[in-house]
Amino acid sequence: QVQLVESGGGSVQAGGSLRLSCAASGFIFSTSAMGWFRQAPGKEREFVAAISWGGRRTEYADSVKGRFTISRVNAKNTVYLQMNSLKPDDTAVYYCTTTPGMNWGLRPEEYNYWGQGTQVTVSS
Repeated sequence: QVQLVESGGGSVQAGGSLRLSCAASGFIFSTSAMGWFRQAPGKEREFVAAISWGGRRTEYADSVKGRFTISRVNAKNTVYLQMNSLKPDDTAVYYCTTTPGMNWGLRPEEYNYWGQGTQVTVSS
Protein backbone atom coordinates (compact mmCIF):
# COMPACT_ATOMS: atom_id res chain seq x y z
CA GLN A 1 0.00 0.00 0.00
CA VAL A 2 1.00 3.62 -0.42
CA GLN A 3 3.19 4.88 2.40
CA LEU A 4 4.65 8.34 2.92
CA VAL A 5 6.99 8.84 5.86
CA GLU A 6 8.18 12.33 6.70
CA SER A 7 11.26 13.11 8.77
CA GLY A 8 13.53 16.03 9.55
CA GLY A 9 11.24 18.24 11.57
CA GLY A 10 12.32 19.86 14.80
CA SER A 11 12.74 23.09 16.71
CA VAL A 12 14.88 25.92 15.42
CA GLN A 13 15.31 29.61 16.04
CA ALA A 14 14.14 32.19 13.53
CA GLY A 15 16.57 32.44 10.66
CA GLY A 16 17.56 28.81 10.91
CA SER A 17 17.17 25.98 8.43
CA LEU A 18 15.67 22.50 8.29
CA ARG A 19 15.43 19.89 5.57
CA LEU A 20 12.37 17.69 5.52
CA SER A 21 12.42 14.32 3.78
CA CYS A 22 9.55 12.14 2.66
CA ALA A 23 10.26 8.50 1.87
CA ALA A 24 7.63 7.01 -0.44
CA SER A 25 6.70 3.42 -1.15
CA GLY A 26 3.87 1.31 -2.56
CA PHE A 27 3.44 3.16 -5.85
CA ILE A 28 5.43 4.28 -8.89
CA PHE A 29 7.12 7.33 -7.43
CA SER A 30 8.77 8.47 -10.67
CA THR A 31 5.42 9.05 -12.39
CA SER A 32 3.71 10.92 -9.56
CA ALA A 33 3.69 14.58 -8.59
CA MET A 34 4.49 15.25 -4.94
CA GLY A 35 3.39 18.02 -2.64
CA TRP A 36 4.10 19.51 0.75
CA PHE A 37 1.34 21.09 2.82
CA ARG A 38 1.32 22.42 6.36
CA GLN A 39 -1.19 22.98 9.10
CA ALA A 40 -0.78 25.28 12.07
CA PRO A 41 -2.96 25.00 15.20
CA GLY A 42 -6.41 26.45 14.58
CA LYS A 43 -5.75 26.94 10.87
CA GLU A 44 -6.65 25.08 7.71
CA ARG A 45 -4.15 22.95 5.88
CA GLU A 46 -2.32 25.10 3.33
CA PHE A 47 -0.23 24.47 0.26
CA VAL A 48 3.52 24.91 0.62
CA ALA A 49 5.17 23.46 -2.50
CA ALA A 50 4.71 20.95 -5.30
CA ILE A 51 6.99 19.22 -7.77
CA SER A 52 6.17 17.40 -10.98
CA TRP A 53 7.04 13.76 -11.49
CA GLY A 54 10.26 14.59 -13.35
CA GLY A 55 11.20 17.48 -11.10
CA ARG A 56 11.20 20.06 -13.88
CA ARG A 57 8.17 21.96 -12.65
CA THR A 58 7.87 23.38 -9.17
CA GLU A 59 5.45 25.74 -7.47
CA TYR A 60 5.55 27.51 -4.13
CA ALA A 61 3.19 29.39 -1.87
CA ASP A 62 3.94 33.10 -1.90
CA SER A 63 4.77 32.95 1.80
CA VAL A 64 7.72 30.60 1.22
CA LYS A 65 9.04 31.67 -2.20
CA GLY A 66 12.75 32.38 -2.09
CA ARG A 67 13.16 30.55 1.22
CA PHE A 68 11.98 26.99 0.58
CA THR A 69 13.08 24.58 -2.15
CA ILE A 70 11.33 21.36 -3.10
CA SER A 71 13.31 18.63 -4.83
CA ARG A 72 13.15 14.91 -5.47
CA VAL A 73 15.43 11.97 -6.16
CA ASN A 74 13.40 9.39 -8.03
CA ALA A 75 16.09 6.75 -7.63
CA LYS A 76 15.57 7.02 -3.85
CA ASN A 77 11.77 7.45 -3.91
CA THR A 78 12.27 10.54 -1.80
CA VAL A 79 11.09 14.14 -1.94
CA TYR A 80 12.71 16.92 0.06
CA LEU A 81 11.79 20.34 1.35
CA GLN A 82 14.75 22.56 2.16
CA MET A 83 13.59 25.37 4.43
CA ASN A 84 15.85 28.36 4.98
CA SER A 85 15.37 31.68 6.77
CA LEU A 86 12.65 30.14 8.87
CA LYS A 87 10.14 32.39 10.59
CA PRO A 88 7.84 31.79 13.57
CA ASP A 89 4.92 31.84 11.10
CA ASP A 90 6.37 28.69 9.52
CA THR A 91 5.54 26.75 12.69
CA ALA A 92 3.21 23.92 11.70
CA VAL A 93 2.91 20.22 11.06
CA TYR A 94 4.26 19.55 7.57
CA TYR A 95 2.71 16.83 5.43
CA CYS A 96 3.98 15.05 2.34
CA THR A 97 1.31 14.04 -0.14
CA THR A 98 0.70 12.37 -3.48
CA THR A 99 -1.82 10.86 -5.82
CA PRO A 100 -0.18 7.98 -7.68
CA GLY A 101 0.11 8.76 -11.39
CA MET A 102 -1.00 12.37 -11.08
CA ASN A 103 1.03 14.80 -13.15
CA TRP A 104 0.42 17.92 -11.11
CA GLY A 105 -1.62 19.30 -8.25
CA LEU A 106 -1.76 22.35 -6.01
CA ARG A 107 -4.97 21.81 -4.05
CA PRO A 108 -5.31 19.44 -1.09
CA GLU A 109 -8.42 17.82 -2.60
CA GLU A 110 -6.31 16.64 -5.54
CA TYR A 111 -4.16 14.50 -3.28
CA ASN A 112 -5.27 11.09 -2.04
CA TYR A 113 -2.45 9.95 0.24
CA TRP A 114 -0.86 11.80 3.12
CA GLY A 115 1.99 11.11 5.49
CA GLN A 116 1.65 11.32 9.25
CA GLY A 117 3.28 14.74 9.34
CA THR A 118 6.37 16.15 11.00
CA GLN A 119 6.35 19.05 13.43
CA VAL A 120 8.34 22.18 12.67
CA THR A 121 8.61 24.77 15.43
CA VAL A 122 10.34 28.09 14.87
CA SER A 123 11.00 30.31 17.88
CA SER A 124 11.67 34.03 17.78
